[in-house]
Amino acid sequence: MKILLLGKNGQVGWALQRSLAPLGELVALDAQSQTHCGDLSNLAGLAQTVRDVAPDVIVNAAAYTAVDKAEGESVLAHAINALAPGVLAQEAKRCGAWLVHFSTDYVFDGSGKQAWLETDTAAPLSVYGASKLAGEQAIMAAACRHLIFRTSWVYGARGNNFAKTMLKLAQERDSLNVVNDQMGAPTGADLLADVTAHAISIALKQPNVYGLYHLAASGVTSWHEYAMLVIEYARQAGVPIKVAQTAIHAVPSSEFSTVAKRPLNSRLNTNKLQQTFNLHLPDWQSGVTRMLDEYLQK
Repeated sequence: MKILLLGKNGQVGWALQRSLAPLGELVALDAQSQTHCGDLSNLAGLAQTVRDVAPDVIVNAAAYTAVDKAEGESVLAHAINALAPGVLAQEAKRCGAWLVHFSTDYVFDGSGKQAWLETDTAAPLSVYGASKLAGEQAIMAAACRHLIFRTSWVYGARGNNFAKTMLKLAQERDSLNVVNDQMGAPTGADLLADVTAHAISIALKQPNVYGLYHLAASGVTSWHEYAMLVIEYARQAGVPIKVAQTAIHAVPSSEFSTVAKRPLNSRLNTNKLQQTFNLHLPDWQSGVTRMLDEYLQK
């Protein structure tokens, strides 16, 4: 089996290089790759890559993810997040390949407090969210065999993430203000990668499992609670933390001015995924502390 992976050097793409390798021959590309075009803004080049590689499975871990910047670069965001997945889906349909694609909780408006179902109406608040929703719709319209995984609050030991930012600030400042009215589940890139490999293995044998799924760690937290756990864990591990625990202040989103509006409710109901693929999704805390162990040992 041959697998084409796009976005190999992103947080999820990096983890996927490990999890997908045992499944078959892996052709991993990023936007700078020379042997084949891995640049999602180059639609013709992308189509040619699929034809040249002739994969059995395409895994698209590449995306335009600069949420605020997307408000002023809507054409580029739409090309990478909507048009490119559509091209990949059309080429997958042509050659009979599976397409695995990652989407986001930002397709929802963040209203209410219930965990979102795959069947709930999407109503994105931002250009980024709209572009990701359009990508989902383009894949479904092409009617190729596909798995779309919506996820939330992604982090990895590689690259920048919220936890690392909080640790840096906690070592520099006397007080911190962290948002407490946005709710979701921090989800590790390694968990996404392992579930993806597991799902692909099943999908190849049971094609009827195609479709849209919500994939996130279990449990729910706020950015403030997330920061508190990260900073206290690092403090217990001997990291020289400057900020006192009582000086990590919970504040509403309105305290921060952002170009793009963020959803307040990013809870995702993962029952469909767990039942279809016979999976247990671990709690978000176990993934975060594991990532911190790896990061703090460097």
